[in-house]
Amino acid sequence: MSEIPEGLWYSAEHDWLRIEDDTGVMGITDYAQGELGDIVFLELPEVGDHIEQDQSYGTVEAVKTVADLYTPVSGEIIEVNTELTEDASQVNIDPYGEGWMIKVRLSDSSEIEGLMNAEDYEKMLDESEE
Repeated sequence: MSEIPEGLWYSAEHDWLRIEDDTGVMGITDYAQGELGDIVFLELPEVGDHIEQDQSYGTVEAVKTVADLYTPVSGEIIEVNTELTEDASQVNIDPYGEGWMIKVRLSDSSEIEGLMNAEDYEKMLDESEE
């Protein structure tokens, strides 16, 4: 069973978002990292880049596949977890902590309304396994 912390927002693409004032911290969910397998490399954007909701902002490379990373909200990237370029395995070990990927200054906080809470995300996962 995948870990799904309360208090975060989730997208259908298996990304999570934690709101801290006007900033969104994001990464991929425990479910996503489990499906990908051992993550060996991440390609992340640059600080100052502007991203739009549901747009690809980078890629995650695992032993068995490469997948795009999609942002659940729009905004300007204000911080990138550069530690992951040296040790991408943190995404597997601690996806909601040390495995965070980017921090974004939100440009439209109403976009959060289209995301799922932990309960709704868990329902979506349960339905996809049926």
